[in-house]
Amino acid sequence: MSNQTANTGVEIGSGDEQSSVESSCCETACRTSTNKDVTYYIKKLLTPWSAIALISASVFMLDRFAFSEFFTIASASFIATLPFIVFAVLMIAYLKSTGAESLVAKAFDGRENRMILLAAVFGGLAPFCSCEVIPFISGLLAIGIPLPAVMAFWLSSPLIDPPALIITASALGWPFAIGKAIIAVGLGLLGGFGIKALMRHSSFASPLKSTPLVGTCCTTITSSGVQWRFWEESQRRQTFIEQMKENIVFLVKWMMFAYVLEALLILYIPAEVISQIVGGDGLFSVIVGAAVGMPAYLNGYAAPALIAGFINQGMTTGAAMAFMTAGAISSIPAMTAVWSLVKKEVFIAYLTIGFVGSVLFGGVFGVLI
Repeated sequence: MSNQTANTGVEIGSGDEQSSVESSCCETACRTSTNKDVTYYIKKLLTPWSAIALISASVFMLDRFAFSEFFTIASASFIATLPFIVFAVLMIAYLKSTGAESLVAKAFDGRENRMILLAAVFGGLAPFCSCEVIPFISGLLAIGIPLPAVMAFWLSSPLIDPPALIITASALGWPFAIGKAIIAVGLGLLGGFGIKALMRHSSFASPLKSTPLVGTCCTTITSSGVQWRFWEESQRRQTFIEQMKENIVFLVKWMMFAYVLEALLILYIPAEVISQIVGGDGLFSVIVGAAVGMPAYLNGYAAPALIAGFINQGMTTGAAMAFMTAGAISSIPAMTAVWSLVKKEVFIAYLTIGFVGSVLFGGVFGVLI
């Protein structure tokens, strides 16, 4: 399927027209595969798998005593995310093989404003970090959920959840914890309605890159209607298996790469260096806090204690909130996973909204608290 198909539901068809489209698609793919040049093989070598192997080998050779900790950090984070990946993969495969993705997409017709609000609110209840939320986002986009509602959930979910709220309150006080929860919803609304205003642009109307997550034209379901018992039809069984294989490979390789980068950040960028950079007063400190926080990895449960240390070393509350907000949304591991998933314009909008929202809400929080 094309990106357009993924965002409008399954196109059910039958007869000569459907067969012609499917045949043409497959023939084109076959012809393209025979015209491989040097660039093709270079791209095959420059993959997340090769990057994972190169980074791991470099750590092992250059800092062998830290390799065990490096491996533990990366593998533990990946294992924690694996159930979400499996759930997302099975959800995509089931919806596509049954043809039910069109029903899911239709459920949001004419209700976009309400869905943006609900997504921003419920995002604050979901216990996902900026990386763990990616499998769910990919699944929602792949089955055609409107991008504004997805973006609202996407931005609010990594910021807070009930356990993180309590941990934040214990380390930084209830005003900070409640402020962060309110900012999570506000940032989700800002992202949702901001993306809604950009939906006329084709990249936002069809946000996914041409990845396995949007399916393959050669496995399009040609029978009409929704068949919940997909295993009773051979073509639907084939679609389920192919979707499952393609999506698990796609998500696993990018999430593993993201967590390898996370381990590097945790091991080799000391917190003291960050605290020296983000000290100061006024709006400039808030901007610097958000800018430094964006690439930093901040685990939602470990971040409050870290931020408390920054505040004790002179960081203002506004800068601390901006730092925590930006770090939760757009760490380097998260940006890597997002870049693999959506088009460049959507990626830039995601980063821009995250940064601007962090500065805006962090500055307001600093004035009020």
